[in-house]
Amino acid sequence: MGLFYTKESYQDGYGRSRDKIKIHKVRIAAAAVLALVVLVVALRCFTIITAGHTGVVSTFGKVSEEVMQEGFHFKAPWQKVTKMDNRIVKLEVETEAFSSDLQTVSVNLAVNYRVDTNMSYFIVKNIGTKYEDVLITPAVNEVMKSIMAQYTAEQSITNRNAVSKALMDGLNEKLTASGVYISDINIIDFDFSDVYIAAIEAKQVAEQEKLKAQIEQEQLTMEKQAAAERQLIEAQTEAEAAKIEADAAAYSGQKQAEANEKIAASLTDMLVDYYKVQQWNGQLPTVAGSDTLIGFGQIAD
Repeated sequence: MGLFYTKESYQDGYGRSRDKIKIHKVRIAAAAVLALVVLVVALRCFTIITAGHTGVVSTFGKVSEEVMQEGFHFKAPWQKVTKMDNRIVKLEVETEAFSSDLQTVSVNLAVNYRVDTNMSYFIVKNIGTKYEDVLITPAVNEVMKSIMAQYTAEQSITNRNAVSKALMDGLNEKLTASGVYISDINIIDFDFSDVYIAAIEAKQVAEQEKLKAQIEQEQLTMEKQAAAERQLIEAQTEAEAAKIEADAAAYSGQKQAEANEKIAASLTDMLVDYYKVQQWNGQLPTVAGSDTLIGFGQIAD
């Protein structure tokens, strides 16, 4: 036997051996894999932080206090970037609390909050990305129970704005140190037990009936006062009219007396004698006496 073995080579239609074809395919596959690896590594070397967000960088699990702001950033392939939303976010929370009169109050809240950009790393490091469930919702439940215990069930409805303000102040006092700021709170709905709602409705009906009776009584009183005022006005009017008539009569009498005085003052003896002559019918008196003198100044009727 020979000491050397010569492998038979096969050629394809173009004169190339099968071994060379296999080697060429392997090289192409390796190049493709290498290009893919390079692309993946290149993609992991940069990140984009969108508007209203920050990026928290972790290197082998260690969180950096230096956060990435908006824009394009380079990073090492082994670094992880957690993107935090720093815009105002609305969180709806449903909770229950007891009022000061021991009524169960179900409250539906809309909490508007935002994460402080400089505290994003603190939340990622100490709380995690599920900070709504871990931090905000439990705080809302705790503060709400404390506030509702200061009001009766009825007062919680009439003082809705005061409850909202107290809740927002209490939450900010509790959450600000963790980098969460509450910008607004809206109480969507208060709900009570069926028994309490029925009691409120009965009370409202009773108050409405009482108010109706008061209005009717006030209306009757006003009508009586109006009638009395009308009678007083009529009496005053009649008295004023009588006074006016009396004054007119007195004025007329005074004027007549003044006229008579003027007439009497204007009469002279000659004028009286003339008047008597004008009235004499030409007959002499039928009775005569020693004291009877007839002259132009004495004319019998």
